[in-house]
Amino acid sequence: MLRSLSLLATVAVAGTAFAEPLSFPSDSGQESFVTPSGNIGCVYTPAGGTDIYVPTDGGPELQCDRVEPKYLRFTLGAAGAATVTGDVGDPGCCGSENTLPYGAVWRADPFTCISMEAGLACTRDDSHGFFISRARTEVH
Repeated sequence: MLRSLSLLATVAVAGTAFAEPLSFPSDSGQESFVTPSGNIGCVYTPAGGTDIYVPTDGGPELQCDRVEPKYLRFTLGAAGAATVTGDVGDPGCCGSENTLPYGAVWRADPFTCISMEAGLACTRDDSHGFFISRARTEVH
């Protein structure tokens, strides 16, 4: 399974099978998007953070929440493997108006996400990342 995620990440970074990456800039400095299912929502925080939030490692940081079947938060920071948190304390997923359509790629250095009907795959340029769907999750 991790091999399939790595392959998707390679394709996304190479840009060979997907359209030009989308971005959703905002005045706050963070970017957010949801998948078409409405079950997964992500927030990107740039290096240095924002006036509201600074990642513990200084950023950049990508956090994606999955609502069902169990609420989980996937966090990918500036270095190291992705982490998963089950008791997030502040669940509030999926209120963004920005939808990342199936087959589309989102990119903000150093992260790339691919939205697919099968789920959402996100990686950092060094290949650490995660895959999220209702049926399964993976982190590496």
